[in-house]
Amino acid sequence: MRRQVLVGVVCAALASLVGLSACTPEAAPTGEVTVTGEPGAVPTLEYEKPLTVDEPTVEVIWEGDGPEVADGQAVLVDYYAEAGSDGSVVGETYSAEPKAYLMSAEALGMDIYEALSGQHVGARVLHLVPAAGGQEAPTVAVFDILPTRASGEALEAREGLPTVELGDDGEPAVTMPAAEPPADLVVQPLIRGLGPQVEPGQVITVQYTGLKWSDGSVFDSSWGPGKLPAPFPIGVGSVIEGWDEGLVEQTVGSQVLLVIPPRLGYGGTENELAAETLVFVVDILAASGPTTE
Repeated sequence: MRRQVLVGVVCAALASLVGLSACTPEAAPTGEVTVTGEPGAVPTLEYEKPLTVDEPTVEVIWEGDGPEVADGQAVLVDYYAEAGSDGSVVGETYSAEPKAYLMSAEALGMDIYEALSGQHVGARVLHLVPAAGGQEAPTVAVFDILPTRASGEALEAREGLPTVELGDDGEPAVTMPAAEPPADLVVQPLIRGLGPQVEPGQVITVQYTGLKWSDGSVFDSSWGPGKLPAPFPIGVGSVIEGWDEGLVEQTVGSQVLLVIPPRLGYGGTENELAAETLVFVVDILAASGPTTE
């Protein structure tokens, strides 16, 4: 896909991500950058080197068709950045896991906040920044805005399980049934995502809510003011066993209800939840990195 870089409408300074300073766009750069690559894949950048960038610019390579990025909520991004002098990599997240930030001027700085404001999940944005703040070369960067909630085919849950209702932002509200908890692990997909399967050894980025079956109280959550999606190694014993057993082989984009008996949770430890049956609602936003196979 070939795009002539347009006059910048905002200065999405890369300061918070790769150490560049903020600035104000006034004119178009002299170079042309070609961006190729599919959604979710590392972008390929082609341009004449060394690239001349007179003023910072932002261009939407393609529009997103998901929800609009909302003030005060999380924004999740993958990014890839090169030095415009020779194409060497300045920074990237595709070989690790995406980064979550709070969508506010206070958290991001005004320049990045303005660049992301009004964008929709699924957008890919090209950003050129002239050399500044100690940098010896201009930076060519691409940002992919990723979902912060599950999306896909809604599935009907079996009877007798906790019920889940979603708020406008995707945050789940969970109601426990008037029944004894199951003795074995329950894995109930509520939304089937269209992404790849989670494999052991990867890092999953998730939104989650954890509750006690006994009284329905929330003991942990990534949702709420000031909170962000969180990364967890999966399938390698780094989280509770019920997560390892229940989330491996689920697909990215899915929302999964887990009912975890004590022996697969914190049983056998001194944790205050050791005797509790745990209920989690987990939105799988990304799965990154190598597998154990």
